[in-house]
Amino acid sequence: MSKGTDQNIQKTVKKLMLIVFAMFGFGFAMVPLYDVFCDITGLNGKTSNVAAQENQAGIDKSRLITVQFISHLSKGIPWKFEPMVKEIKVHPGEMKLVKFYAKNEAAHDIIGQAVPSVSPGRAAIYFQKIECFCFNQQPLKAQEDVEMALQFYVDTELPKEVSTITLSYTLFDITGRIES
Repeated sequence: MSKGTDQNIQKTVKKLMLIVFAMFGFGFAMVPLYDVFCDITGLNGKTSNVAAQENQAGIDKSRLITVQFISHLSKGIPWKFEPMVKEIKVHPGEMKLVKFYAKNEAAHDIIGQAVPSVSPGRAAIYFQKIECFCFNQQPLKAQEDVEMALQFYVDTELPKEVSTITLSYTLFDITGRIES
């Protein structure tokens, strides 16, 4: 091969290596960038993981919002996990308390963590949780069960065209991730 061909091959290899490193860096940065994007736009239905302040704006009795509750188990967690009510009607600004039931059906202790999601995604910033079992880890002994509280209100600033909000929780087994 000629000297010019060797130089072209080296330039191509360097460019390809640069592309590989750029792609790795982009992939590494995607999760925090996505989280920032979701926080700014309210997309993906992520709710805050910090307790909201109690409603000070009053109650909008001129409209009713349907709030639906759904639960999911991540793969491999041997729990029963479900809302004790599937749906309620609330006036924006009205404080409500609902409960979820969980039972560890395994023969060993498990620590669970519930992760919430709201649909439609833009409603997430208007769904205000005062108290939520999702703020804490849920350790349950083998065959132990518990009722877990969710106290919330829907902000009165919720856009008028939103009449139904679905709150979904996915429960994950985090036992192996907890430091002893």
